[in-house]
Amino acid sequence: MSKKKKALEKLFEKNKQYKLEEAVTILKQAPKAKFDETVEISVDLNINQKEAQQPVRGTAVLPHGTGRNVRVIVFCKEENTQKAKDAGADFAGSDELIKKVTAGWCDFDVAIASTSIMRDIAKLGRVLGPRGLMPNPKTGTVTNDIEKTVKEVKAGKIEFKMDKQRGIRIGVGKLSFEKAALCENIKQIIKAIFSSSPNLQKPQAVKSTTLSTTMGPGLKLDISEFRKY
Repeated sequence: MSKKKKALEKLFEKNKQYKLEEAVTILKQAPKAKFDETVEISVDLNINQKEAQQPVRGTAVLPHGTGRNVRVIVFCKEENTQKAKDAGADFAGSDELIKKVTAGWCDFDVAIASTSIMRDIAKLGRVLGPRGLMPNPKTGTVTNDIEKTVKEVKAGKIEFKMDKQRGIRIGVGKLSFEKAALCENIKQIIKAIFSSSPNLQKPQAVKSTTLSTTMGPGLKLDISEFRKY
């Protein structure tokens, strides 16, 4: 058994369910990697997406951001290009940007589109759709308020949705964040997830909620602590 594994076994019990603050404390005490690890939350669900009253998906604005630089592009008419860039967009435009993405360029994390240009970018669905990057009104990435949306995404607005394995897995910050900041981010995303669908109000709908780091352990969270959200 490695020294790291021995150290981890002294910090937590594998099958125990922890309160949020205790779990974050343990993760911060665990042996560190040589880089700033991402803290991730995983929610495993016990619902059938096809039978659900509404999809389990939504967005949340993390009060302390994600800890990483989010690369944002904006599809918009020429008159809004500079406004998008001034708000923080890394790239913005219409015809030239559409051609670039059509050719396969996807070196960005979030794509936003103004409502007026959606017809022009419909053909990008086959490029951006499989990568989960296609602008979508349901996630707020199709908008008439480009400046506000860009600023929110840059500040820490994230999207979540249930995957084919009936789970939601998403980064909520960096291990270097202060304990209080991580806890606030996690509470915000859990609140958003639990309120995203009436199906999640049933106790049996959530099988488990786990908090982990990139290279560290996964700690089970006490789900009852979040039902008040």
